[in-house]
Amino acid sequence: MGIKKFHPVTPGLRFTTGLTFAELDDKKAERSLTKGKSSKAGRGAGGRISVRRRGGGHKRKLRTIDFLRGKTGVEGKVAALEYDPNRTANIALIVYRDGDKRYILAPKGLKKGDKIISGPGVPPSLGNCLPLEEIPLGTAIHNIELVKGKGGQLARSAGAGAVVAAKEGDYVTLKLPSGEMRMVFRKCVATIGVVGNDEYMNKTLGKAGRSRWLGKRPSVRGEAMNPVDHPLGGRTKGGRHPVSPTGVPAKGFKTRKKRKQSNAFIVKRRK
Repeated sequence: MGIKKFHPVTPGLRFTTGLTFAELDDKKAERSLTKGKSSKAGRGAGGRISVRRRGGGHKRKLRTIDFLRGKTGVEGKVAALEYDPNRTANIALIVYRDGDKRYILAPKGLKKGDKIISGPGVPPSLGNCLPLEEIPLGTAIHNIELVKGKGGQLARSAGAGAVVAAKEGDYVTLKLPSGEMRMVFRKCVATIGVVGNDEYMNKTLGKAGRSRWLGKRPSVRGEAMNPVDHPLGGRTKGGRHPVSPTGVPAKGFKTRKKRKQSNAFIVKRRK
């Protein structure tokens, strides 16, 4: 996918850039794999805002993505590459030999008509899904499981990909996109290749209204609020380190639990 610019016929289009979508198929989403998505606008069960700066946005339909890749031993064919409004990555519609249809994340370089397969013993080629213990060192992977049988959780956004760095005992060491080195159980599965649509990060929204289409509301500084609304509010300038509305320090304060179970599997942190 490439980046396209627009003629500045309006002020909002002057700096706007977008994606060309030339590689995608011009078709509607597979009806059997879509369902409605209700918007709660960042509000919890009581109707109060629990997640700030979210709300509005265009209506969307959820695509059911096969993160588990549980269709083992059955070859599938890429029937179409499609846009998904719920994620930065594009998705691929796979039609298996038995007629079953599923969506997967589309890796970079995957084309319409390509064949893919999942399961132990399959070749480590683009789009195939197999256990980490069978993937050669130095291979780029995505959609990585953390818990066997749970489905992919790591490296799922556009352009993301981890690298198999080492193998020792029951664990495989991966270098994640953040720079973190993490050990993952060798029986967990991952998909070969990096996630496609890596040009996504280069697009420019160009105007505030385009953010609102995506469901993003304005961000107001705490200093601009009243004291009743924020710890930093009121007619004052500075005097306190940045904090959240609930008083939690916003810079450098560690919120991760000391005895978190996954701490033992982190070889090197991202910082």
